[in-house]
Amino acid sequence: MIGERPGKRRPLDTVVGVVIVGFLLFPLYWMLNIALQPSQDLLKIPPEYFPVDATLSAFSNAISAEGHHLIVSLVVALGTAALSLIVATPAAFAMAQLRVRLTRPVLFALLIGQMVPSIVMANALFKIMNDVHLINSLFALILADSTLAIPFAVLILRAFMVGIPRELLEAAYVDGASPFRTLLSVTIPVSRNALITAGLFSFLFAWGDFLFALTLTTTDSRTPVTVGIYHFIGAYTTDWNSVMATGVMASIPAAILLVVAQRYVSAGVTGGAVKG
Repeated sequence: MIGERPGKRRPLDTVVGVVIVGFLLFPLYWMLNIALQPSQDLLKIPPEYFPVDATLSAFSNAISAEGHHLIVSLVVALGTAALSLIVATPAAFAMAQLRVRLTRPVLFALLIGQMVPSIVMANALFKIMNDVHLINSLFALILADSTLAIPFAVLILRAFMVGIPRELLEAAYVDGASPFRTLLSVTIPVSRNALITAGLFSFLFAWGDFLFALTLTTTDSRTPVTVGIYHFIGAYTTDWNSVMATGVMASIPAAILLVVAQRYVSAGVTGGAVKG
């Protein structure tokens, strides 16, 4: 409005923002509320909106039943993030700065690949992994999740690397650095925000994967937490307290990463949008 100082917030805007955020976060609060309540309190009508008689028994059950699934998810997600960055970083650098031929067709193929339904990819991957005897291996899950994470990481990193000043790279070439040395010494340090963004999204892709995990694993010891929760819900008996406690624990790593890396993610995404 006219006469308002730049950056000044109106009370109504703050109230509306708080209401919207509260509405979006309410499912997370309800999940925590159910996890902290005793089992008998779930049958009350109306339900308890606050865990008055809070107990941690559901978390104890969840850790004993789903703890190993959380470890599997963590290993697969970290492996996917690492593999995605190892493959996507030099690929994005080549397409952004080395004037590689067929860059546009490759980018178009990556975009088309993002549109392929996951169920189609899961069926094909099952055949391949079965032929090479990788079913029920963590490496199979890492490779499968990377098929989604790597194309996205390449797009994010290339959009950022296109905006790196040519003078920086030319100065490295003048000093005798090879393209690989330039990538390690110049491009990667400058692209820190984009690398963190790509790695974070790769981690989240793998952490939340269900379809590939369900397709490529048949033993309980190799299933991640998404499939573990699915199996945890029985056909006739359901321990919703423990299910919600498992959901809370499964949300913690992703929430911590998002909070810690949010400023890098914001800078990486906006930097790529402006420079791409």
